[in-house]
Amino acid sequence: MAKVYCIDGEMVLAESAELPVTDLAVVRGYGVFDFFRTYGGRPVQIERNLERLRRSAEALEIPVPWSDATLSELVHATLARNDFSEATIRMVITGGDSPNFITPAGRPRLLIYIEPLHPQPTHWYTDGVAVITVHEDRYLPRAKSLLYTQAILAQKRASAVGAVEALYVDRQHHVAEGTTTNVFAFLPNGEVITPKDNLLLGITRGRVLEVLATRYTVHETDLPLSTLLTADEVVITAANKQVVPVVKIDGTLIHGGQVGEHARWLMTAFADYIAQQVSVRDKEEPARSAS
Repeated sequence: MAKVYCIDGEMVLAESAELPVTDLAVVRGYGVFDFFRTYGGRPVQIERNLERLRRSAEALEIPVPWSDATLSELVHATLARNDFSEATIRMVITGGDSPNFITPAGRPRLLIYIEPLHPQPTHWYTDGVAVITVHEDRYLPRAKSLLYTQAILAQKRASAVGAVEALYVDRQHHVAEGTTTNVFAFLPNGEVITPKDNLLLGITRGRVLEVLATRYTVHETDLPLSTLLTADEVVITAANKQVVPVVKIDGTLIHGGQVGEHARWLMTAFADYIAQQVSVRDKEEPARSAS
């Protein structure tokens, strides 16, 4: 089956999908997006992603003329047109056309990309991963904008040294987040720290916080780089990565370069949490369909 995208409510073959060169997303990188994945072939709690998409659009002053119901229906309709057992979903709201290539005309475009989910390498979870740090501040970090130049360059630096992610460190030497992930540090005293300011509040991050709260004392607060480097264990989280143990940051080994018990517990507990959410969704959706 050929891959299908959705552009402004119309289903089009991915190979034929087009965006006018006059759109501000093309000429200025002006637009927002949200990214999530399916579990059991369908999104879980899509309303969380739609809420974040609207927050991002509000931060960039981009109108969102579609209701949540319409956006959800379009996502599910696009999923139905693609034959993937599990998929990733990228919703983009562009700035629309501009008469002078900088002033928005107030007519955004909606794009929905569906791609097959490609699981991360198994050894990431069994052996852990390496990450690097980059000393940069993000522009409008609470918004998922299309301005990803910083992230692209940081990821290139990470890949060049065999790392899978780059963590942003601000001028106060506080760790904020990764280019596409959030970060959690397990301290030697058994507590957990995760940054709360100058970062994107990841949906997976929120779910991990719920899971951690069943076993740990968690602090959403500043995370100095020195604290991260001396943490007992570190994990990063994201929709397409879930929970990934970090065993090396720059040249510093975390937990002796081994995956620890905290990370193992969290990976299992998070998988159980998602399975429960899928079960709840599957019970609720037939009921809604029948009503």
